[in-house]
Amino acid sequence: MSLRLIATTVALIGASFTAQASECEVSIDASDQMKFSTDTLSVPASCKEVTLTLNHTGSMPAQSMGHNVVITDTASVQAVGIDGMSAGLDNNYVKPGDDRVYAFTRIIGGGESASVTFSTEKMQAGGDYSFICSFPGHWAIMKGKFEFK
Repeated sequence: MSLRLIATTVALIGASFTAQASECEVSIDASDQMKFSTDTLSVPASCKEVTLTLNHTGSMPAQSMGHNVVITDTASVQAVGIDGMSAGLDNNYVKPGDDRVYAFTRIIGGGESASVTFSTEKMQAGGDYSFICSFPGHWAIMKGKFEFK
């Protein structure tokens, strides 16, 4: 086997791995205006794990304008949001052990980022999923669809 053929094969395998890994990584921004940068996050159902990154593009601190991203079934959005308010900042406004929550990032303030890698084992392709910010009062307007298809 020639060196050129080996190098090409290695490059193709590396490119394929990078493409698969990047398909399973999503990023979203949140601002001081209580808005996410998109209302849809989408990953292929072939992803066994997903890495979600939240970037807070504002300047306000976490205590007054913190944001997180919580992924849940669409039917559970309101209940998860309400239960999260009473869970408090120490729990990132997510009820401890809440089995309705597939994943969540920690609460962050302006200029910060947070990532979470989670298993999609309990999710079904084409399921009805949403993401919210569970900071008190945010979940009703800071939300979107999480597509797993």
